[in-house]
Amino acid sequence: RGHAGMATPVFAGYFSLNGNGELTGTIWVEESGQCEGPLTITNTHSCGVARDATIQWLVANQPAEVTDTWGLPVAGETYDGDLNDINGFHVTPEHVFEAIDSANSGALEMGSVGGGTGMIAYDFKGGSASASRVVKAAGEMFTVGVFVQANFGIRPELVVAGVPIGRHIKGNEIRTQPAGSIIAMIATDAPLMPHQCKRLARRVGLGIARGGTISHNGSGDIFLAFSTANETAWAVDGGVNDCRFLPNDTMDPLFKGVVEATDEAIIDAMVANETMVGRDGTTVIALPHDRLQELLKQHGRLEEG
Repeated sequence: RGHAGMATPVFAGYFSLNGNGELTGTIWVEESGQCEGPLTITNTHSCGVARDATIQWLVANQPAEVTDTWGLPVAGETYDGDLNDINGFHVTPEHVFEAIDSANSGALEMGSVGGGTGMIAYDFKGGSASASRVVKAAGEMFTVGVFVQANFGIRPELVVAGVPIGRHIKGNEIRTQPAGSIIAMIATDAPLMPHQCKRLARRVGLGIARGGTISHNGSGDIFLAFSTANETAWAVDGGVNDCRFLPNDTMDPLFKGVVEATDEAIIDAMVANETMVGRDGTTVIALPHDRLQELLKQHGRLEEG
């Protein structure tokens, strides 16, 4: 809802496809069906800093009637210890304050930015990315957007548009064993109830499966979905509140949008990246665009020219 509407909750739901990871605040999301405040994503050993700094920011920037009670912010993490000195604890509260202060609407920067800086996807340089779809449901147009911090998968698994890309691009692999995770945030302006948001969150798993992963034992694959609709439903005046929601049997276009946008966002996280040299000289190569396009053309997925 932007900075001005940060104190107004949204209906939300979350789903853990594989729980070797952390997404704070989700016990309250499950209990209440709501989520409020900034959502942060960082590396594994900075998740607590991001959560606590978010509370500090809210106390300093929100009205006293909001911040004098308590807060359970949502903060997620994925492991960047291959490229980053993760035990150096380099993320500080000031970084979190700056991120929240500078958050704005519009196109998102993608690649090795923010929490995605040290991430690896399918043994290529991964990171942060997003994609969205405009869909028609119940006679109205809605947007569904997916943001991912992609840090999962091993090279042989990678599939793009049904083509086994990872089997054809070999060399410079970093993770010979499955490691890493993916955090996904799904936002929509479609009016949904909390259980319907959870249904959207579940569909992220189908989107990442399109790319070839099996959600390995060591992966934290955790997803949150929320709806920015029904802003007035949160008024507390002693009366009964009303809200809109889509009938369940009209939700297929939203499901399709989540699956497609998830798959695209993960690919974006690699395509929008460059080779990175990290700690101790560890090098993670970028997904080579020329070779990717060549393979897609060979399999009829990309037109010549």
